[in-house]
Amino acid sequence: MSSTTSQVNQYGFYFDQSRCIGCQDCAISCKSWNMIPSGPSKWLRIFQWETGSFPSQRVNTLFAPCYHCANPVCIPAANGAMFKEPTYGAVLIDPTQASSANLKAAWAACPYGAIVFDSDSPTSNASKCTMCVDRLQQSMLPACVMACPMRALDFGKLTDLQTKYGTTADLPGVPSSSTTNPSVVFKAQDQKTSVIPYDSSAAITLLGARPSGLPQVFTNTTSVTDTTAVQVTRSSLNMKPASVADLMHATADASG
Repeated sequence: MSSTTSQVNQYGFYFDQSRCIGCQDCAISCKSWNMIPSGPSKWLRIFQWETGSFPSQRVNTLFAPCYHCANPVCIPAANGAMFKEPTYGAVLIDPTQASSANLKAAWAACPYGAIVFDSDSPTSNASKCTMCVDRLQQSMLPACVMACPMRALDFGKLTDLQTKYGTTADLPGVPSSSTTNPSVVFKAQDQKTSVIPYDSSAAITLLGARPSGLPQVFTNTTSVTDTTAVQVTRSSLNMKPASVADLMHATADASG
């Protein structure tokens, strides 16, 4: 059930990181349309992590379905359990050939960790984003794209997306596109600007102040400006968490 890249009419995604607010609407719609139960079987993962420190801290988000690469290294690793269908270029699992072992090998090969498992068991069930091929066949967009309230997503023929948005397939912290040629176009976050200018040193002093008679919240301002990984629990992007618990932590919003 394989298809060579030359035979594929490749479709792909566009993601504008500057517009994404991490609302998870796309991930929820993915689960809803595909009837995926709550838990770690997340065909679409929204990663969130924090960089910088006050007054220049930032919460970063990443839209991470399967990017349905033009050179999908997962397919040879899966030893017949995965294939690239020719109509849209979707990378799919062949359930008649799949086993936990060969899909774990495919996960290990994929730099984006697109295959997800429902538990940490050696015999856990694997699944992944299908590009909503069932919707495409009905002339509908993928569920995630339709659900985005911020219009941070788009979908179509990859060449059309590249004409419209450019050819950038890399973002800071995301594995290099050079090996797999993911079918995605990224727009990185806009440069951070100060909407209302203020004295950040004075603001830090106010943060530490407490009413007379009470100890200060802090006396050393570096405790606010020099953060560490201990203080920031999601301080970097890891697209291949080591366990189900780690995946849930990396992709949960503030409400869990």
